[in-house]
Amino acid sequence: MKPLFVNYPKCTTCQKAKKWLEENNIDFESRHIVENNPTKEELKAWLTLSKQPIKKFFNTSGILYREMNLKEKVASESEDNLLSLLATNGMLVKRPILVTDDVVLIGFKAETWAEYFKK
Repeated sequence: MKPLFVNYPKCTTCQKAKKWLEENNIDFESRHIVENNPTKEELKAWLTLSKQPIKKFFNTSGILYREMNLKEKVASESEDNLLSLLATNGMLVKRPILVTDDVVLIGFKAETWAEYFKK
């Protein structure tokens, strides 16, 4: 499976990540996170594969996150409710997300991505 690069094209971090993938000759499938928001089922699978807490999937620096006062909700709501919330709007989801057969990388850190692709 080609890695799935879930991104928001106007996001500068996503642009850097895309450039990194291209410069490293990594063939990937690109998906616009707002036009094709991850479903609850996808997010649940990605959460398991990422081995990260659900709070890592929230775009905490986003306007929508702040407008909705989600900091407290993320700390207290059930995982199921939070997955449902994330599935409502791609702007709530941290990006970029890189999904492969065996890992989900959230956000972009060149060192982390390079380490993964060295395998």
